[in-house]
Amino acid sequence: MRTLTTAILMLALAAITFAAEPPKLPYVYTKWKHFTVEDGLPNDHIFAVKVDGPRVWVGTQDGLAMIDKRTGKIKSWTEKDGLPWRVITAIDVDKKTGDVWLGLFGGGLARFSGGRFDHWHQLNSGLVNDVVYGVAVQDEYVWAATTAGASRYNTVTGEWTIFTEKNSPMEEIWNYNVAVGKGKVYLAVWGSGVLEYDLATGRWKDYLDPDGEMEIDLYRDDGIVHVIVTSASPADDVVWISTYFGACRYDGRHWRGYYNQDSGLASDFINNAKGRSADEAWFATDKGASAITDFKTNTWVTYTRDAKGVGGKAVIMRDRDVLETVDLPVSIPHNFIINYDIDGNDVWVATAKGLGWGVGESYYPGLKERPKTVAKVAAAKGGAR
Repeated sequence: MRTLTTAILMLALAAITFAAEPPKLPYVYTKWKHFTVEDGLPNDHIFAVKVDGPRVWVGTQDGLAMIDKRTGKIKSWTEKDGLPWRVITAIDVDKKTGDVWLGLFGGGLARFSGGRFDHWHQLNSGLVNDVVYGVAVQDEYVWAATTAGASRYNTVTGEWTIFTEKNSPMEEIWNYNVAVGKGKVYLAVWGSGVLEYDLATGRWKDYLDPDGEMEIDLYRDDGIVHVIVTSASPADDVVWISTYFGACRYDGRHWRGYYNQDSGLASDFINNAKGRSADEAWFATDKGASAITDFKTNTWVTYTRDAKGVGGKAVIMRDRDVLETVDLPVSIPHNFIINYDIDGNDVWVATAKGLGWGVGESYYPGLKERPKTVAKVAAAKGGAR
């Protein structure tokens, strides 16, 4: 009898101790800064953002801007300053030369170097189309994702290579994005999934929805969630993928799909993805900035802005269970997210109305035991936010 009583007491004590332990939660960005036309941007509609050391390059609907993080000053370039085309949809920086490469929406491809703009388009180069959605620097090559295929430019020899349905597994030729990984280049294609180009062999591999159903994902985690892909972002040894119908992660062997109904995604309509690591990625949805912060536990943080003012919320979820709601005096600039870039502990968020800078003071990856960070903690689970 004493043994049984002792066991019960020990179990009760363990339960009390476990309940008293603070929960393991992800980092939440609570310090945000906004940049708009009032601060010197050419336009509030931000398509692209790229961090280059102390410089942050910003592609807008009406010109190029550069933010100096050290001083907060903004310098901008428009067509009056020699910019070949006003709408900039993609930016990448050559780390060796410092050249800034720009994808132009209807204007082709541009390089900003030494204060001068060089311009390539269909009439003077091997660029397959002038509507460029994505650009990526890969060693001496520059890749451009266009609405009529992909082009690769050798900056040393001046040679162009075009990839379309004739020499690659593109069922559709509308390329949304391009990214460089370890020995691979990834194309995100509208209607053709993700195409992987092996730099060593020059061979292509395509990733398509195995069930072949456009309307639904028939079998869970059997492959890419949808063939209408907007981006593929490699990080560590995985690739994070965004589509207009959900998101997914691929580690070379296993797939994991994510939808609004079973994760912390604010919406299944996703414009872009930016992988930070094998465990963390940011998804640009039309209803907020959603970040999966811990892959193993399916823990997410979604940032939204209130309809009035600059404040908003950060909602922490595990699967569809709300763990915590953080009230933010200043949140993201707008809920329609278009792009991201990761800057060490910080994150930059390109939105339909302004650029956001999430300052990662005391940032930590994954989950950590910490006290509750807000006064209001959501009690409801599985409900809409």
